Amino acid sequence: MTETPAMPVHHRRKMFDPAPELSALRETAPLSRIEFQRLPGQAPAGAWLVTRYADVREVLGDTTRFRNENPNRPTDFTQSLLGLDPPDHTRLRRMLTGEFTVKRIRRLAPRIETIVAEHLDAMEAKGAPADLVADFALPIPSLVICELLGVPYADRDQFQRLSALRLDLSRPIEERMAWMRESHDYMAKLVAHKRAEPDDDMIGMLIREHGDTLTDDELVAVSDLLLIAGHETTSNMLGLGTLLLLQHPGQAALLRTDDTIVDQAIEELMRFLSVVTTAIPRFVPADTVLAGQQLKAGDVVVCSIPLANRDPEFDSGLAEFDITRDVGSHLAFGHGIHHCLGAPLARMEMRMAYPALLRRFPGLRADVPVEQARYRGHSFVYGLEKLPVSW
Repeated sequence: MTETPAMPVHHRRKMFDPAPELSALRETAPLSRIEFQRLPGQAPAGAWLVTRYADVREVLGDTTRFRNENPNRPTDFTQSLLGLDPPDHTRLRRMLTGEFTVKRIRRLAPRIETIVAEHLDAMEAKGAPADLVADFALPIPSLVICELLGVPYADRDQFQRLSALRLDLSRPIEERMAWMRESHDYMAKLVAHKRAEPDDDMIGMLIREHGDTLTDDELVAVSDLLLIAGHETTSNMLGLGTLLLLQHPGQAALLRTDDTIVDQAIEELMRFLSVVTTAIPRFVPADTVLAGQQLKAGDVVVCSIPLANRDPEFDSGLAEFDITRDVGSHLAFGHGIHHCLGAPLARMEMRMAYPALLRRFPGLRADVPVEQARYRGHSFVYGLEKLPVSW
C-alpha cells in the first residue's frame, strides 16, 4: 500500500487550526524558504512563504512586483483569471463582474433558499444519521453553480470527482495535470455546444455578449475555474463550519436565533477557517524587497492565508473563534484585483444555509469526536471528507 506523502509545511493543518510548526514560522521566520514543486519532472524548487497579514496584503495588492503571470505555468492555467494580470485580467474580469454583483446575486436568493430547504427536507425525511457533507454541504453549492453556469447537474459526480483529484496535493503533479486536462476537455465540449446554441445561463451570456472577443480557450478556462471554485470552497466551508459551530454550542445557538448576527458570523467563519490554504503563488519579475528580505527576479512567493488571518498584528484574540467579533478586512477571499469574484454568491449561500440547518435541527450533533473527523488535509481547499450527524 502506497503511503500518503507528508504535506508541505505551508499546507499543514490540525483540525481547525494551522499546524503548530506552521504557526511558529509567523513568529520566528515570517518570510521563510520552503520547497515548492513547479512542473512535472522538475525537482521541488525553493519559494518564499509569507505569513504575516501586512506582508500578505502587500503581495496580493501589488501586481507589478508580484505577478500571477508565470512563464513556468501550464498554458491551460494561464488562460484563466488566476493566471493573468492586467490588462488581460482586467478585460476578462470586466466581462464577468456584472453577473457577480450583489444586486444580481440577490436575484438568486429565492432559488438558493429553495435548494437549501429541499435538501433539509430530504435529510429530515431520510432520518438520522446523515452525512452532512454528502447530503447538505456538497450538493447545495454544486447545484447553485451548475444552474448559474448552465452545467448539467447530472454531470456533478464527474466534475466533483475531477476537482477533488486536481486539488489533492498528495497526488503526483503529473496526475493532477492530467485530471486538469480531462476537466478542460469536458468544459470544451460544453462550451462548443453553447457556442452553437447559447442560452440564458452565464456561459451562454458570455458567448452572446462577448463571443467575438473571448477565445474558446479563455471561455473554457474561465468556466472551468468558476465551476470548481463555485462548489469546492463553499461546500468545504459548510461542512467544516458546521463542525466548528457544533464545538461552540453557545455561538451556534446565537446564530440560530439572532438574524442580526448572521453576516458577522459568516465573516468570522471565513476568517477563522480560511479553507483556501494559500493564495495562488506569485512570480517575482524583478529584484525587490519584502519584509526587509531581498527577493530576486524569478523567485516564487507563497502567501499563507490561515496564518495571515490570525496574525495578532491584524487584530487581537484571533486564535479564538468568536462570531460576535467585528472581523474587519480578512483575507479569506483574497485581496486586490484577484479578490474572489464569487464572494457575494458564497456569502449568500452560507448566509442562508447555516441558520436554516441549525433551525431545522436544533439538536444537531456530530456522531464522531472532533479529533477523529475525516479532514481533507491533503487538499488545496481544506475541509471534511464526511461528517456523520444526528439530531
